[in-house]
Amino acid sequence: MSLQPLADRIVLEQIESEEKTSSGIILPDSAKEKPEQAKVIAIGPDVKGIKVGEVVLYTKYGPNEVKVDGNEYLIVKEEDVMAIIKKGN
Repeated sequence: MSLQPLADRIVLEQIESEEKTSSGIILPDSAKEKPEQAKVIAIGPDVKGIKVGEVVLYTKYGPNEVKVDGNEYLIVKEEDVMAIIKKGN
């Protein structure tokens, strides 16, 4: 990827939401909520507590959407990341 964030910015790749509810109802695209979880793709030099590859929970209104090389990414400030999601604990 040719996208390197500056300062305390983080590049995220959104994790797709479920297409079905737990009861088996298939959701159309218009009914899906935008997920607020994303995988960290790149971090700026001033980011301290987040690493590339982690899955994070971010604020709904914080990210800027960008398209690079045909892929969609989100760019957020470190303060817009609310938590790191750890699996297995």
